[in-house]
Amino acid sequence: MAVRDAAPSAASGAALFARYAYPPNELGHCGPPGAEILLEGATSGDDDGELRRRAALFDGAWPYLRLIAAAADTPDPLDPQVVQAYWLGGPLLDAVDPQTFVDTAQTSFGTQPGVPERVAQLAGMSTWASHAYHVFVVYPWVGLLGGTADVPRSVLDSCRVRWGQVVEVRDESAVVRSLPLVWDGAALSLGPEQTEHPRWTSHGRAFVSGLEVGDTVSLHWDWVCDRLEPDQVEWLRTGTLRQLEATNRWLAARTS
Repeated sequence: MAVRDAAPSAASGAALFARYAYPPNELGHCGPPGAEILLEGATSGDDDGELRRRAALFDGAWPYLRLIAAAADTPDPLDPQVVQAYWLGGPLLDAVDPQTFVDTAQTSFGTQPGVPERVAQLAGMSTWASHAYHVFVVYPWVGLLGGTADVPRSVLDSCRVRWGQVVEVRDESAVVRSLPLVWDGAALSLGPEQTEHPRWTSHGRAFVSGLEVGDTVSLHWDWVCDRLEPDQVEWLRTGTLRQLEATNRWLAARTS
């Protein structure tokens, strides 16, 4: 089967954003209708005007992209380095002023139940203006942890961007070893390695060129989004653990 894919080095910031935004958009979780447009644009790698218009309609991600861009002194929220920092982390996030970050989170998401309290209680803790913050602070499922159902943990695990190693490549799916999110009734952590079966191509389109066994990749919901370099894995790992530590402090305070 012929697969069209975008080379990572050639992908624009808009196309890179679309790679990670497509999986939840396809499921109807965020962004405007028309996920197939994201799939097309993400695999073309072009700086498409329609992709840019749609990116601004993702009201969960857009405030962070604007904040990171301002801190990086670039006028473009879809600069590739800005987009990478939002999804994966990295040194660009260190330039974001912590108080400006808190103010932006309160202004952008403060009308959502539970968010003002979580943002205020985590202010001053070691967190970054990244997708991990949105998942574990703004996303409502973190406030639902503690019941008997596994749904909150499962949704949080799917929504966070995670890393893993490809151990098998199939027609439209891959087998990937990754570290799952674990909830022990009191705190979140990364558990022992397990395998999952994300998609890597659909209708002849893929985000990763020539996916192979041994590749280290990023995963969002049920898709392989990109091939990762070692420094990107470390950014993602560091950011995830840092955010989990802060969120666990909030969970402990909530319980007490």
